[in-house]
Amino acid sequence: MNYDYDLFVIGAGSGGLAASKRAASYGAKVAIAEQDLVGGTCVIRGCIPKKLMVYGSRFPQLFRNAAGYGWRVGESELNWEHFISTIDREVRRLSRLHIGFLEKAGVELIPSRATLVDPHTIEVGDRKVTANKILIAVGGRPVKPDLPGMEYALTSNEMFHLPAQPKHIAILGAGYIGVEFASIMCGLGCEVTQIIRRDLILRGFDRDIRTGIQDGMTHHGVKFITNAEVEKIERVSEGLKIKLSEEHQPIIADAFLAATGRIPNIDSLGLENAGVEIVPTDEEGPGYVTNPAIAVDDYSQTSQPNIFAVGDCTDKINLTPVAIAEGRAFADTEFGNHRRQMSHENVPSAVFSHPEAATVGLTEEQAQEKYGDAVQTYRARFRPLFHSLTGDDEKTIVKLVIDGNTDKVLGAHMVGEYAAEVIQGIAITIKMGATKKDFDATVGIHPSTAEEFVTLR
Repeated sequence: MNYDYDLFVIGAGSGGLAASKRAASYGAKVAIAEQDLVGGTCVIRGCIPKKLMVYGSRFPQLFRNAAGYGWRVGESELNWEHFISTIDREVRRLSRLHIGFLEKAGVELIPSRATLVDPHTIEVGDRKVTANKILIAVGGRPVKPDLPGMEYALTSNEMFHLPAQPKHIAILGAGYIGVEFASIMCGLGCEVTQIIRRDLILRGFDRDIRTGIQDGMTHHGVKFITNAEVEKIERVSEGLKIKLSEEHQPIIADAFLAATGRIPNIDSLGLENAGVEIVPTDEEGPGYVTNPAIAVDDYSQTSQPNIFAVGDCTDKINLTPVAIAEGRAFADTEFGNHRRQMSHENVPSAVFSHPEAATVGLTEEQAQEKYGDAVQTYRARFRPLFHSLTGDDEKTIVKLVIDGNTDKVLGAHMVGEYAAEVIQGIAITIKMGATKKDFDATVGIHPSTAEEFVTLR
């Protein structure tokens, strides 16, 4: 059968862009449909604008720290409108850049919503087209819990377009999105109250990372309300009244962010028309529901042999570099005559909070579950050299998790400045199977924080 396209990609985010360009490089006729700005969550309302906000939020502390080194810094003031508008301009510049990359690769961009009609037919705009293979890369979207007054809540999407800087923002959520925005807004001078349903943030991370970040954020001025549930939100004359579970007093804030997770953006995609199976992903607590994700195998193939899915709409790891790697592996396999899988083991990740943290491999808790008493840990907690003159009580944590039977490094974790940059390099060694002896035999760069990983005893 003759098809209009060899490959039709639904969604021009990180995974879809990577897959479409790679497939086109092998000679495939490719089209990609996107109803929003090209670039996906990462470029438009995620990694890039968020990291720019992180950079902006760090200046006040740098101004204060400068005094310890003899600098006299005058009064400083944030121009919120300039801050937000310049970030938005950069986002739109990057989106246009990605459109240019598609054109250069020979990929047809269709600026419209696409839905599945059957396993080989897609309705896009006012027409229907056919494709031999279809890739779904529609990403995810933020979700609010179903609680009274949630219409007043912001999501991470709106945080990049706030018309004015809130004086006091309350944040619900203990995941990396809530943690990062709490740090950002605190650094920008807002009063921040973070509401979490347990005693610690960042469930699933190594405990030393969880406590290290939470202690550091508290030191910087974020107020945590732990073991609390939000029951409802009301509009009052002073702003928003957030009613919590009985043992906690209500909070009055002028902005409220619901950072309670993201779900696959697969509603009304027509998956049922093409026979694509979905699997549940769980959220816990009152007001939270079980959400569906597209089930895929190790080659990103769905229950339909010609339909594939990558990125945040699947039941795999939801990280931008993972989506890119999955998209390229798919294209290599299906169009490049190079059948391969994207490995989801030892994927590094970072939390751009203040303090920053990064991790790769197993947590201490995960390692103990798998290897029991054979697990050994090496850690150091110290004040970094930079702050020996500033007087700030900042702490850095470095940690290695080791299999005592083989000496293999199972995990590396860090809390502190440039954690992401340091762990990115260490991730290579762990991916290669490095041992503690390999770390011990490596000469450190002195003086640096990174050298602490090769001097742990």
